[in-house]
Amino acid sequence: MGKKRVIKKSGDSTGDSQGAAQATRSSKRRLTSAVIYILSTYNNTMITLTDEHGDVFLTTSAGRSGFSGSKKGTPYAATKAAELLADQAREMGVTDVAIRVRGIGSGRESALRVFGQKGFMIHSVKDLTPIPHGHMKSTKPRRV
Repeated sequence: MGKKRVIKKSGDSTGDSQGAAQATRSSKRRLTSAVIYILSTYNNTMITLTDEHGDVFLTTSAGRSGFSGSKKGTPYAATKAAELLADQAREMGVTDVAIRVRGIGSGRESALRVFGQKGFMIHSVKDLTPIPHGHMKSTKPRRV
C-alpha cells in the first residue's frame, strides 16, 4: 500500500503558532552564580549544580561519564565528570561558584581542582562530610 501522504493547507496556521510557542518556552535558563555539590564515595563521584535556593540545574557522575565498575571510584573518573559539568555550566553562563564537598572517596580533591582550572571564581569550599561524635556502647568482653 505504501506510505500515506498528509497534505497541509496553506491557510492552516494552528500548527505553526504552537511550534513557535514551544520554541520560546524551551529556551535555556541563564545562571551567573551557583552552588556545586560534590558527593564522593568509594564507588562513585556525583556532582550536582544548583542555584542558591537549591533548585537543581545540572547533574553528572563518573558512571554517566562512561566509567563502570571499580573505575568509577578513581580520581580520573571524577575529573572527567567534573569537566563535563564545568563545560555545561560555562554554556549556561555560570561564573561564580560555591563548592560543598561531602564524602571520603578518592575523587573529591581532583573534582574540586577542575573548577579552579576551568576559570570559575570559587567563593567558598565547605566540607559537609558527616563526622560521628559520641559513639555506641562497646560490646561486652568475650568469655572464653
